[in-house]
Formats: sequence, structure tokens, C-alpha cells
Amino acid sequence: MKTRLIFTAFIFFTTNLFAQLKSPDEFLGYQLGTHFTPHYKIVDYFHKTAEAVPQAMKLEKYGQTNEGRELLLAYISSPENIAALQDIQKNNLRLTGLLNDKPADVNCPVIVWLSYNVHGNEASSSEVSMKALYELLNPANAQTKAWLKNTVVIIDPCLNPDGRDRYVNWFTQMVGKNPDANVDTREHNEPWPGGRINHYYFDLNRDWAWQTQVETQGRLKKYNEWMPQIHCDFHEQGINSPYYFAPAAEPFHEVITPWQRQFQTTIGRNHAKYFDANGWLYFTREIFDLFYPAYGDTYPLYNGAIGMTYEQAGHSQGGLAVVTNDGDTLTLQDRIAHHFATSMSTIEMASANAGKLISEFKKYFTEANTGAIGEYKTYVITETNAGKLQALLNFFNNNGISYGTVNGSAIKGYNYFTGKEDIFSATNSLAVSAYQPKSALIKVLFEPKSKLSDSVTYDITAWALPFVYGLQAYAVKEKLLGGNYKNQINNQAISTTAYGYLVNYNSFADVKFIAALINEKFKVRYAEK
Repeated sequence: MKTRLIFTAFIFFTTNLFAQLKSPDEFLGYQLGTHFTPHYKIVDYFHKTAEAVPQAMKLEKYGQTNEGRELLLAYISSPENIAALQDIQKNNLRLTGLLNDKPADVNCPVIVWLSYNVHGNEASSSEVSMKALYELLNPANAQTKAWLKNTVVIIDPCLNPDGRDRYVNWFTQMVGKNPDANVDTREHNEPWPGGRINHYYFDLNRDWAWQTQVETQGRLKKYNEWMPQIHCDFHEQGINSPYYFAPAAEPFHEVITPWQRQFQTTIGRNHAKYFDANGWLYFTREIFDLFYPAYGDTYPLYNGAIGMTYEQAGHSQGGLAVVTNDGDTLTLQDRIAHHFATSMSTIEMASANAGKLISEFKKYFTEANTGAIGEYKTYVITETNAGKLQALLNFFNNNGISYGTVNGSAIKGYNYFTGKEDIFSATNSLAVSAYQPKSALIKVLFEPKSKLSDSVTYDITAWALPFVYGLQAYAVKEKLLGGNYKNQINNQAISTTAYGYLVNYNSFADVKFIAALINEKFKVRYAEK
């Protein structure tokens, strides 16, 4: 009798908790897609939902934007997985070799990370984030409950809140009581600078590796603490384009594995099933390649995940409704429905293929840790400028790349600045080994020459770190590595009786120093000779 009473009380308590869960329409007071939702209301919805179902959702603030808006991650899974979330995270890092305290358990949940609205005026996907969150937690949805038994879903509802609110605030001021679907009207012609970019007018979808912006810095810190098996980046394109999903177009970078290619096709076919059933148009393989390493699809790919971009028609021209070239009317509700379909389809396929995703993920990092990726095994930086070296060290630390030292004479390696094999010497020089979890990313970032399967690429084709940071460096085909590296900065006392000081201007640290002098009202001049 006592056991039955306890069980009944548990059922009542759980049901009562889920009863507090509201759909986005109930919470907002309007149907999704009839208005653009300001960022603060999206944040409120995520907070209220986390309060309603704490046993199935955890919410974390990972930073704030330059304009003070919250950056959030929501973790959604079964109550059992949420209770063990920290253990799941640690085990996932063991699969990569980034954590080596004990062997990894391969019978573990798969991790799916959904990133919405990196470009602020591609605004439909933050609306989708609320709908996806609700359906994952909806107690009446038996399908999502089944998926979450072996899947942890991470949702970032808005990667670029400042840009999104710039667009949403502008649109709200322009639109009348009833939206005008005529593409030539004011509400479809966003003025410069537009909402695509963040507060400092930076494109956050080119910043994944470089991490120059606060939004990216906070997000990548969490990303590298989780290392998901699947990452999806939600975008929008011109109003006349069908929906785009994987598989991507050539060129694929050569480090992308056959399994990563194969699963893009597998997941694309599942998306197509739902789009076909609804009569929605879509395309694959025509544009959006996988090459430049700082996108929301390629950076995850070079870190062992299945990285994908999804592109819905709309963008700032979409508004709440717009007439396209073929005479159809594209609505915000249509855009939400399409992105929601690929969101759910992605989670469905992750759950259905969890075992294979985990085993291939582990295999990827086994090869990385044994130096099987790429012809060069050590990258040696013989540069002596402390400022440049510190900038590179910061880059390595932000991306979870390990480094050490090399000492030796008569070392043979590819000289980045002569383009030839040279003999060089190294004395306590900074070095990066290919024998580590980040091996594929290292190969991509250090490659002297990129191999292109197709000369037509989406945009950027060159990025080698020695050229980015202006560093003398060599790529070596042998495994070389010594002890721990520490950047030696020579702090010298300066004369207080000097007339002036000469400063070499050849690193970003020097730029910061000169800016600080100017801010303190020092007179700064320059000489070219």
C-alpha cells in the first residue's frame, strides 16, 4: 500500500510539473509566425520552460553580447540523462581523448547541437528554437520521448541576439497592422547595416576558429567542452530559393571522412522524406561547400562531428509574408515549418543511428591521436616575436590545441615563406604535434597548400596560420616534440630620464600598446626608416 501511494504521488508530481509547461503560442500570446519575437521574450520562454520541467531540461547562460543580451544553451534529454548530464559530458570527452582519466563507455547517448540564428536578419530559426524546445519536452509527444532516451539535444536559441534585435526592431517599426507581401514595399528592404552582423558589424559565421567576438568566444568554450556528434547551423537565403540541406556541394576538404560524407546523405534522405510528403521544394549539392574552417558546419566537421548547414528562403526580404518570383506567397509560418522539420528529422536520425555515430566518432579520434591524419607530423614555429607568439598561443588555447617545444639542428621541413624544403634549427621553439585529438583541425589550419576538388568555392580558400599571424614556421614530416612551452617575454627596466622610446610595430600586441599610450595622452609618432 505504501509503495502504491509513493508511486501515485510521483505520478501526480510529475504530471503537475509538466502541466506548467506552455507552448510558445500560449506563452507569447500569439501564434508563432504571426509576429517576430524580440530576443528578451525568447530568453523568457527558455527560462520559464526550464523552471517548468527541470527534470528534463537544464538551462545555462554562457555569456552576454556587447549590448548586454543573454547567450543561452538549453540541454534537453530524458530525466535519467539530465540527472547524469555531467557524467555524459565527461564520457564524451573520453571518446575524443581530451579526457584520459579512464576508458570511455561507448554505450552512451549521442549529442546533437542545434545552433539557431547566427545571422540576425535570418530570423525564422530563433522562432523555431522555441517550437523545437516545446515538442522535445511535450509529455504528449511519445516520439520525442523515445528519441531522448539515447540523445542529448543542445539548443542555442540565438547566436547573434544583437543583430537579430536590430532586424526585428526595424521590421516592427516598418510593418503595418497587416503585412504587405509586395517585395517592393518598405518592410522588405532593410537598410544598412542590417541585422546580419553583430554589434561590431562582424559576420559570426566566419568566426568559429578565430574567435574574435565575445559571442563566439563564449560559445566555442562550451562547444569544446562538449564536442557533439552532430552540429546543425540554421540559416536563410534569398526568397526565391528552395530549401537547402545536406549533402553539401564540392569542394569537400580532404580531411572529411567517408563516414561524415555518408551520414550527410543519410540524414538528407530523411529530410527529403518529410519535404516530399508536404510538397516542399528543396535542393542539395549545388552550393554551400565544406572547405573554409571557421563556418558552423566545417569547424564541427574538423572536430569529428557531422556538421551541416540548413538554408531556408527568407532573409530580411522575407518579412512576415512575401510574394516570390513564381507568384507564391512565402510566409514566416512556412519558414518556421521547414526549419522545424529538419530540426526534428536531425534528432530522429541521431537517435536511430546513435550506436554508429558514437563508434565512428571514437574511431575518428583514435586516428587523430595516433597521427594518422596528414603527411606533416609536427609544425615548428621559430618566430621570436613575443607578441605574435602570444597571439598564436591564445588561438591554440581557445581551440583546445596542445603544444610543446622542439630543440634541434639540421631539421628538415617545409618553409612557409620560401615554399621549399629547408634545413633549420630550433631552440626551445614552439611546436604542435599531429598526434592529438585536434589533429584534423591542425592539419587544416596549418596546411601550406589547400587541395581543391572544385575551383568554385563559396568564399574563402586560404587561411594558413603562419601567414595569418606572420610567423616563421616549418611543417615537418617527423614526430618531434619536447617539454612544455612557455612564451618568454623579456621585461626590461626602462630609463625614466630618456627623451623618448622606440617601439617596434610588428604585432597586434604592439597595436594595443600604442592605443593604450594614445588613450593616456602620450604623443606617438612613427618613422618609416
